[in-house]
Amino acid sequence: MSSHSNLVNVGRITAVFGIKGWVKIHSYTQPQENLFEYHPWWLKTPHGVKKVEIDEARPHGDAFVAHIVGVDDRDLAMTFTSVDIAIERSMMPELDDGEYYWNQLEGLAVYTQFNGLRQRLGVVSKLFETGANDVLVVAGDAESIDQKEHLVPYVPGQFVLKVDLATREMLVDWDPEF
Repeated sequence: MSSHSNLVNVGRITAVFGIKGWVKIHSYTQPQENLFEYHPWWLKTPHGVKKVEIDEARPHGDAFVAHIVGVDDRDLAMTFTSVDIAIERSMMPELDDGEYYWNQLEGLAVYTQFNGLRQRLGVVSKLFETGANDVLVVAGDAESIDQKEHLVPYVPGQFVLKVDLATREMLVDWDPEF
């Protein structure tokens, strides 16, 4: 693969498991076991991106354990801890109109249309789940009205008015004082 810019993080290796090269894995996919439907994985190591295959995996507590082909001892497995697992973007299923993957929303400039006044709140730095709905973490930047971090519920039609991937912008209805 000539470029790794087309990779999307779908999980993370968090620790080693046992002495035979197994690793603990946290999946970012929904449902979590979908992580194992993707082949190959690209591991984003400190020494570059490495293509790997998984030959065995199983649930373990609230995560998974898996064996990487060719990694048969604990010391070698240790070199992959705290490493992101990525796949090629083209492997991700198409979504319906109005649905987005989190990685598509990260980095979008966020503008509020609160009380009829358009103001820049910042950029989506990440998202997280709360149970009720996902939340956008909007970090202030050089062009925003302040440097505050704004937490905006990701509720399309109520707080999120428009997402435009082409212009890399999102319009929200959110009080900038929050």
